[in-house]
Amino acid sequence: MQLITFDKEKCLSCYACVKACPVKAITISSSEEILSFNHNRCLGCGNCYISCGPKAIGYIDSTEAVSQLLNSETPCIAIVDPSISAEFPDILDVRNFVGMIRALGFEFVNEISFGADVIAYKYKNLFDNFKGKYHITTNCPPIYDYVEKFQTHIIDSLVKIDSPMIATAKIMKEIHGDDCKIIAITPCIAQKREAKRFGFVDEVISFEELRILFNQNKIYENSVEFSEFDMPLGAKGSLYPLSTGILNAADINYTDIDSKIITKDGAEHFTQFMNDFASISLIKHHLNIFYCHGCAMGPGSKNNNSYLRNHSLVVDYTKRRLNSAVDKQEWEKNLEKFSKLDFTRSFTANDQRIPTPSQAKIKEVIDLLGKDQLYEVGCRSCGYKNCSEFVTDVAKGLARPEMCQNFSKTNKQNYINKINIANANLEETKKNLEELEIKLQKEHKDVKVMATLTKAIIEKIPLAVIVVDDKLKILQSNQKFIELLGQDAKEIDEVVPGLIGADIKTLLPSQIYNFFSFVLNKDETIDNKDVEIDDKLITVSIFPIEKGKTIGAVFKNLYQSEVRKEEVMYRINDVIEKNLGMVQQIGFLLGEGASETERMLNSIINSFEKEDKEEK
Repeated sequence: MQLITFDKEKCLSCYACVKACPVKAITISSSEEILSFNHNRCLGCGNCYISCGPKAIGYIDSTEAVSQLLNSETPCIAIVDPSISAEFPDILDVRNFVGMIRALGFEFVNEISFGADVIAYKYKNLFDNFKGKYHITTNCPPIYDYVEKFQTHIIDSLVKIDSPMIATAKIMKEIHGDDCKIIAITPCIAQKREAKRFGFVDEVISFEELRILFNQNKIYENSVEFSEFDMPLGAKGSLYPLSTGILNAADINYTDIDSKIITKDGAEHFTQFMNDFASISLIKHHLNIFYCHGCAMGPGSKNNNSYLRNHSLVVDYTKRRLNSAVDKQEWEKNLEKFSKLDFTRSFTANDQRIPTPSQAKIKEVIDLLGKDQLYEVGCRSCGYKNCSEFVTDVAKGLARPEMCQNFSKTNKQNYINKINIANANLEETKKNLEELEIKLQKEHKDVKVMATLTKAIIEKIPLAVIVVDDKLKILQSNQKFIELLGQDAKEIDEVVPGLIGADIKTLLPSQIYNFFSFVLNKDETIDNKDVEIDDKLITVSIFPIEKGKTIGAVFKNLYQSEVRKEEVMYRINDVIEKNLGMVQQIGFLLGEGASETERMLNSIINSFEKEDKEEK
């Protein structure tokens, strides 16, 4: 049965519950920081529930199940723990309290204190007939649960006698028959699991849940009539909420020097008491032990924050009951009658221990924590009594390194230092980015200026010029290029200025297109290639601008007079330069004839230059 519930939305990952759990049934995932509950290890002690400030941890709610039983045709019997004296002091008269319970729909309301009387005398008989074997009392579910799961070798030391709650339920079944439904009202949430395991009790609600039912049904002290508990009534069993109450109920000697009983309680030293009893043979006493400081301090109660207060209220309540309500002869008669029932039970080992990790694994954890020694008595902020136990459980995966205060403090400081360094780096990066932004803005502005300037220059060049991208689409062109292409290009220019984005494959002959492809792929320049475009003799030069991305081209229309003169001069000069060596050699061989040839070529150039100057 999964007793504990968890609402991850409320969880703060504060480790309070992990530290509070006596058997480390709660762990936290290292990656997701989410609680994980091992319900098989859980004792049902409720420590995690009490320690959880944001109330992310709860326990199974039985109010709806009880309401359904009360609304059925089956008779329901409430058996009430005597801890009511400490939980409901605001209800001045116990008869009002019984009346409020009946108003919920219970046909009978009985005291668990009578079951405590019966069980107390069973213990008295066991202790009085001591035969050398020492026992552990089993009135507290977390106690026998701990032995079954973590001290299995002493399971035979558990007293095989029912708890007062189960005993009272058996008595009710004997009186009213098996068809009746038994609902226990108690401060102990672990008894919810006890009822499921041992039977006879159909549902268990805590005092907190009882208050919820009162509120849901608008039942108040002044809205009901007095009512008495049904028979049989309890006597000193009303002291059962105190750790020694079960002994007091049967007048078992536990105080003087001849007593063979040690009574201990409280979560603080619970495991130490159990381990000592299991391992120290010199302890020749029975162990009467409770996880809480008595049942009156159970986790299912609202008023569990003052032991002395609750102790006083329980004692005063018992005195009043003994003086006014209990008929001793009737009580003795009932005690004798119902003590004949079978109140025995058995316990079974359910080993939940985890093997001790290797020394290498433990050393790894020690190094992680940065400890140079393991203190026998540590600060205990981790929830362990010493560093050695903590390190072992970290190695087992039952605890987290962050639960160590020193480790967390060091980690926190290291984290702060890293954050400070990161912040400084971010500040420096921010400064660099701001400077880079200013620089880029300036460069962007310069690029825009250069682009504008380049466009203007290209437009003023008396030759046809284009720039294309790696897809051989026009990035930029001038008016001379558009005029070179003819009327169709001019019409396109009116729609798409500058023919931007146009594919040159659709505008130029395939021969020229192939020249462009060559330059783009080979990153080589093509100079002064003569081609024809629409019956015009054109010389084209194509050159890479950005390797594999951008290329440019210049087109010269040789039919234009100014271009023709310039081109003739360029080509004659080119002929002279390329053949100068040969001319010199021929001049040497042929003498004046070759020299005359050179003078003739130069005179042609001069005549063109002179004509050009006159036209200007």
